[in-house]
Amino acid sequence: MFKKELHNHISELLQRQFKDNTPENQAFFTRFIANATAIESLYQQLYGNHPNTLIVWNNLLQLIIKTHQERPNNLLKKDSKKMQDDYWYVSNELAGMSLYVNRFCGNIENLNNHLPYFAELGVNVLHLMPLFESPENESDGGYAVSNFRKIDKRFGNLEQLQQLQQNMQQQNMYLMLDIVLNHTSNQHEWALKAKQGDAHYQQFYYMYNDRQMPDRYDETMPDIFPESAPGNFTFIPECNKWVMTVFHQYQWDLNYTNPEVFLAMLDNIYFYANLGVDILRIDAPAFIWKQLGTTCQNLPQAHTLLQLIKCCVEVAAPGMALLGEAIVAPKKIMQYFGNGLYTAHECDFAYNATQMALQWDALATQDIRVMLAAQEDLIKKPIGTSWITYTRCHDDIGLGYEDASIQKAGYNPLDHRRFLKNYYSGNTEGSPARGALFSVNPKTQDARISGTLASLCGLEMAESIQNEVAIQESIAKIILMQAHSFFIGGLPMLFYGDEVGYTNDYTYLTDASKSYDNRWMHRPLIDWNKNEKRNIVGSVEQQIFSKTKQLLQLRKQLPVLSDYSNIIWLTPHNIHVAGFIRYNAHQRIFALFNYSNKAAYLTWYAFKENGDTPKQLINHVNSQVYTVGADYEYLILAPYEFAIMEPLSV
Repeated sequence: MFKKELHNHISELLQRQFKDNTPENQAFFTRFIANATAIESLYQQLYGNHPNTLIVWNNLLQLIIKTHQERPNNLLKKDSKKMQDDYWYVSNELAGMSLYVNRFCGNIENLNNHLPYFAELGVNVLHLMPLFESPENESDGGYAVSNFRKIDKRFGNLEQLQQLQQNMQQQNMYLMLDIVLNHTSNQHEWALKAKQGDAHYQQFYYMYNDRQMPDRYDETMPDIFPESAPGNFTFIPECNKWVMTVFHQYQWDLNYTNPEVFLAMLDNIYFYANLGVDILRIDAPAFIWKQLGTTCQNLPQAHTLLQLIKCCVEVAAPGMALLGEAIVAPKKIMQYFGNGLYTAHECDFAYNATQMALQWDALATQDIRVMLAAQEDLIKKPIGTSWITYTRCHDDIGLGYEDASIQKAGYNPLDHRRFLKNYYSGNTEGSPARGALFSVNPKTQDARISGTLASLCGLEMAESIQNEVAIQESIAKIILMQAHSFFIGGLPMLFYGDEVGYTNDYTYLTDASKSYDNRWMHRPLIDWNKNEKRNIVGSVEQQIFSKTKQLLQLRKQLPVLSDYSNIIWLTPHNIHVAGFIRYNAHQRIFALFNYSNKAAYLTWYAFKENGDTPKQLINHVNSQVYTVGADYEYLILAPYEFAIMEPLSV
């Protein structure tokens, strides 16, 4: 609904503060007016009853204007170019890698020297794990931020990051950084002032004089890290108060019921936008709103807050996409793309964590039925949004897909998850995996899985016994897993080291700041002598690197793989073979993945159920041409083989 008073107010602000009616300014004015009603409505939903609401509202409008005024010209032009594309971030030409700068190459300055390495592989999006200042021994891998504007000295400085961004932009590469919205370090300026008794900053957190309110919250809030950080509140002797600390005792949860917290954190978001960040990864968005009597996860107000942030970003920094790191069940993950009026207008990206876990499920069981049962929810992702697809990230692997999917495949959920945990921790006879269980809940025995892609696929064990057959099988598993994540739809995000087959790094056990967290086993310290082996023909590193590179090149050659929610899953004619179609008006691709250690036979009827029946198919992986046979004949896939097939004629 048009709000004349609001729009007139914004128009007056713009007229007073802008003298030049440049194309960039005119586009900004249009976006501001177009989003103003939504911004006001969302803001009022959250803060309409707060005593400071009007003051913060006026400051919000000024912040939006200030951010545009300070946005560098090269980013304004980049915004314009991105907006000419139809959702630039869904392109099949994008491929990413996530890495810890210090463990990859020492520091930000050195990373410039490795840009040719990414180009060689085919990676053009870099997700640099947290770079901003955090206490060395209480950093949670950088997710306990003590200064949102200062690069930690371990990595370099802000000027070096800006230079890296400029070098990347010149090479048509994109930058992805994290912002930790849910909490700060207890060493952040706000927390330090709160400790000193500053009432203003104590309201930035959930702080209480006694255990009455914490105990009431704890009645319904689960423990996130029951082993290493039980409970949700920590006593702060400096101010004689209890503070909410959902993750670790040194991470204080921000209180977004206070609009000044929202404004301060939006200012930080805009700071990253004007550094040239292309994709901003919002850490743990499911936790950002707390309400007594709930789990304090995935609350409606959290979505309202994210929608408000999205609208504000769209006005002042429209070229920056938002990624919500919500690792939740399939039905809940869809909510982070937005609902109702805000469908496809909340987070542009979400992690397809469910699909990632389902691939590990299929690899262990050699059965794709659980994977297929979960797709009913996942295929509902709206056009204009995209997945981050991956087989491995810095975090553990959770098994959070729903019991109903497991039951639909004919398994008992409790027994099934127990099997998976034992399989990937190497506690099942015959399992080649060498992982570890993370965050075991002593009450429920729920646990998650740590380990590198290579170790979980058996390479660590195979190399330890020097079994060439087992080594080749593990390589086949690694490439199968990567191929599935590359072609299913979304922005594929490799985790550093996986491209050359790093196995578990156990040096974390000798580091007191890491030894309590076995996730560090899959966050390797890169040995560039190992990476150079990618140039030695026949080496494990060369085999994995070259095949990964081939798949990324193939992906970029097929526009049909751009993510327009254009996927149809095939009927499971063979429970070992996962298959789907990617399609557009001009092209169809059949993608098939054999998760079995034996040859799989797939009836040709599978190619006749959706659309015109192809007469011949070319497999883009090996250039082999197949003639589609009768329904009683079969396509044969070797153990752990996959095929990316396109009709040659109809």
